[in-house]
Amino acid sequence: MPEGTAERLRARLQRLAPTRIDVVDDSARHAGHEGAKSGGGHYQLTLVSERFRGLPRLARHRLVYDAAGDLMQREIHALTMVLQTPEEAGVSPFPL
Repeated sequence: MPEGTAERLRARLQRLAPTRIDVVDDSARHAGHEGAKSGGGHYQLTLVSERFRGLPRLARHRLVYDAAGDLMQREIHALTMVLQTPEEAGVSPFPL
């Protein structure tokens, strides 16, 4: 799996103006998995953003996939996502 994929994903997702972003590389738990053989990693994403307000789940996922771009085709085999507005996450939408 390419080094720095989580950091590159985090950087690309900045366009969604997140108030919280957590990317966990879970690739080691999937060693030997078919997708891992081609070098694609497994990641867990938690992202909180005002951009998700009023959007259904599928539209939120599309925003993330669009921001991730070619990482989804090469470096990321699987991406588990929790995508919420600040209210859904129970956090203030405004930084302190």
